[in-house]
Amino acid sequence: MMRPQSPRYIVLISIHGLIRSQNLELGRDADTGGQTKYVVELAAALAQHPDIEQVDLITKQIIDPKVSADYGQPCELINEKANIIRISAGIDDYIPKEELWDYLDNFADNTLTYLNHQPRLPDLIHSHYADAGYVGIRLANHLGIPLFHTGHSLGRSKRKRLLASGIKGEVIENRYHLTRRINAEEETLASATRVITSTQQEIQGQYAQYDFYHPENMRVIPPGTDLQCFYPATGDEWQGSVWQKLSVFLKEPRKPIILALSRLDQRKNILGLVRAFGTSPSLQQQANLVVFSGTRDDPRDLSSNAQAIFTELLWAIDRYNLYGKVAYPKFLSSQEIGELYRLASLSQGVFVNPALTEPFGLTLIEAAASGLPIVATEDGGPVDILKNCQNGYLVNPLEPQDIAAKISKILGDAQRWRKFSQQGIHNVRRAYTWQSHVERYMEVVQSILNRTESRQELAIARRPALYHQGAIVSTIDQNLVGDPVALQELVTLLNQHRKEIAFCIATGRRLDAALKVLREHNIPQPDVLMTSLGTEIYYAPQLTPDRAWSNHINYLWNRQRVVDLLGDLPGLELQPKPFQSAFKISYFYDPAIAPSVEELKRILFKNDQTVNVMFSFGQYLDVVPIRASKGYGLRWFAEQWEIPLNRILTVGGSGADEDMMLGNSLSVVVKNRHREELSDLNNIQPIYFSEKEFAAGILDGLDHYDFFELCRATGQNHD
Repeated sequence: MMRPQSPRYIVLISIHGLIRSQNLELGRDADTGGQTKYVVELAAALAQHPDIEQVDLITKQIIDPKVSADYGQPCELINEKANIIRISAGIDDYIPKEELWDYLDNFADNTLTYLNHQPRLPDLIHSHYADAGYVGIRLANHLGIPLFHTGHSLGRSKRKRLLASGIKGEVIENRYHLTRRINAEEETLASATRVITSTQQEIQGQYAQYDFYHPENMRVIPPGTDLQCFYPATGDEWQGSVWQKLSVFLKEPRKPIILALSRLDQRKNILGLVRAFGTSPSLQQQANLVVFSGTRDDPRDLSSNAQAIFTELLWAIDRYNLYGKVAYPKFLSSQEIGELYRLASLSQGVFVNPALTEPFGLTLIEAAASGLPIVATEDGGPVDILKNCQNGYLVNPLEPQDIAAKISKILGDAQRWRKFSQQGIHNVRRAYTWQSHVERYMEVVQSILNRTESRQELAIARRPALYHQGAIVSTIDQNLVGDPVALQELVTLLNQHRKEIAFCIATGRRLDAALKVLREHNIPQPDVLMTSLGTEIYYAPQLTPDRAWSNHINYLWNRQRVVDLLGDLPGLELQPKPFQSAFKISYFYDPAIAPSVEELKRILFKNDQTVNVMFSFGQYLDVVPIRASKGYGLRWFAEQWEIPLNRILTVGGSGADEDMMLGNSLSVVVKNRHREELSDLNNIQPIYFSEKEFAAGILDGLDHYDFFELCRATGQNHD
């Protein structure tokens, strides 16, 4: 790396929250999370670099009796070369970041005054979060110096999460001022010389939602981990408290440990790991499985979704007769988590992250630092981590055989295990410490300041609206899938319009099964997945479940009562477990001997079961809550995302798709599905029946409605 002509002066800006050099009040409120810890540690670590003269971490001055007087001090030393500088924003009170927008120009002016009174101007400004980006743009442009930016979280992603929690768009705007935040983020992306992220997935999955997305100006610099907490085994772990907690579960507790740590969340796919272990007798001979899924006292106190996953976990243990082979402790302290990693390493085990998607994967770094080889999902941050650490294998999280085979491959070869263990320990110290973070950071800084690299200029215009102008909603089987050539043409078109038109899947499949088919056919992850006949809704990029939708459809739903009422009727047979879900009961239906669908409805209604009964393909019968269906899910999503139904194109064919395609949406039936349950609607509903098959029929439907031009024109009129 080329040495600088003189040591550098760097300014970090992080405005909101409570920032001081010691005793950070992490978790006090929503503004005192990981960002405050990150910027203080970054400032301290940068100051240790020999090419740094001074680091100023600039934040808002707070003079408020509700918080410590520390936050009112104009200057605080972090170390001999790093300071926390507190600048007035024109209001002394400690207020939430959402209320700071009206004071940011005051803060920028006062910060400019401070910088102009320094012996020299900074070489670079690095803003953290959207509010600091707003200020950083103004300072960098006025002073003519480069601007780096780190988003930490993004407004577009947050809006999707808030909508998924059930908060209405108008309430979100009034409470969080997301329009101002997103506009500030767009302006920052358009102006920043470099955007610093933690993973490549963050670039592709989150920043790609923005108009001024320009990946050539983005650099991945992974965060550091605390090597004081996570380090190789010492040998004492066999006598520790964790060993005692695991021993009560296991017949042969000295076997190697297959370790997984995660929340009880469907996206974490712990059941996929249990299935991989349970269906592999050889793996059960090699090792024990240990799953820690968070502290619990009484499982009945867990959320309904967590309860459902925990119940399925217990069922899977019973189904595969894994008693004495699986441990699932109720409680581990933060100190014991490090001990758990070391114990697994001492046993010559493996750490597994089988998540359907994983934004970063901090547990993988902790495991690697502890000497554990890893097996991890090929979706998201683990790709970067495995590339850097070279200490394990990536797997398809939807293929239990792949998971089992890769674990067994490590456990069955002592030489490979030692190689992966040593490489993990070494490469975490190389790539995932604060020292390694700062070394990479300074390489990026010097490349800009020494002019060996420049910012790639972009010619991108803002789209007319902040959010999607329309949506395409399709089922999978016999619509998307069936013609690979037409599918590829459709995927190209979807990618071209991804920022204006949402891509959605509505399917009877469960989430894991739907994702498996999409990946097999190289179909990009949808913005929205409505699975299990619309009873579950997930939002990209992190497959965030819509909890508000789950609460909404739970109204009057009594799953066990429905199963009991239909259990003894002829011609009805429950489908296998993978086709069932918390809000969907699926049967094989034999019309020759079973009661009619209308009779089944009468039986259920007569017994006070207000449900939706769906019949499709002449042989499948599904029962879901009365408030649930693909059509209800579509309208819920449309309302949450503020997309009019007449700008949503739906593609289906079976009876389960009917209410999704009726009403004001623009609907298409492709030729190969003309003879299915929706054929009668040709006379009563203006559905377009294409003469082309599979994805070619969808393309034909888009042309028929001139869909993209319609959305563009109505979007402009709406603005």
